[in-house]
Amino acid sequence: MRLFLLFLISTTQRETKIIAFSLFFAYFYDKQNLLNLNYYYITGTSRGIGKAFAEHLLSIPGNNVIGISRQKTIEHANYRHFYLDLTDITAVSKFKFELHANAKKIYLINNAGALGFIKPMGKLNADTITKNYTLNLIAPSILINEFINCYDSTDTEKVIVNISSGAGRKPIDGWAVYCASKAGLDMLSQVVDAEQKIRNNKPQESIHKGFKIFSIAPGVVDTEMQMEIRKASKEDFSRIEDFISYKLKNELSEPKIVSQKYFKVLNNLNNITEVLSSIKDYD
Repeated sequence: MRLFLLFLISTTQRETKIIAFSLFFAYFYDKQNLLNLNYYYITGTSRGIGKAFAEHLLSIPGNNVIGISRQKTIEHANYRHFYLDLTDITAVSKFKFELHANAKKIYLINNAGALGFIKPMGKLNADTITKNYTLNLIAPSILINEFINCYDSTDTEKVIVNISSGAGRKPIDGWAVYCASKAGLDMLSQVVDAEQKIRNNKPQESIHKGFKIFSIAPGVVDTEMQMEIRKASKEDFSRIEDFISYKLKNELSEPKIVSQKYFKVLNNLNNITEVLSSIKDYD
């Protein structure tokens, strides 16, 4: 401080004003940045698209990521982790979102999902069916409900993104529960969107910003799920050769590339005209 004062004394009055203004601007700019942070709650951040998306977000100043999964594989100053088994309905029901007084944007990204055993109906066990529906549909439903309840009166940009699948929009043999649960997630997204539009038309309800929701399919991505698919038997899955071919012909997208595409899309929400879409629609 003493050296700083001596420096000011040695300068002209005009230079002193310029320096003082610059210091004030820098302080104000930093303070504004601290008061305008983005918060991303992401399920399934331990691997695949979820991890790649979280790491990409964390590379950008002002972003805070809250990961939700059974394992923690990310270390970063702006990353916090909640250890949660998303197949445990009781545990999921107890999860609470936090209020963020300095939030510019708050996102919920329901990324976690599992294909489960690839077998036709009649060959699955009840426990597998229950766990897959819980992970793919029930857990996201509970989290969406809590997210809307928590931030209902928060006046900021609030966005829900469900990582859906083309399997929810067309039947694939051996994937009955996965197809049905992803189709349910798509319909849930459409209903929430309809509810928000009704709410926004009511003057007494529209004083706070409503929620936006999208269900976006990532396409075929080179994740552990694809490895599981290629291990299936032809007896249980008629399209096994197609998925082996995707790998051999390098037709699988890298999680890192897909996550960057999601970020680009979400940074331009006005370009999304439909609740249901695929990431390839924005190439």
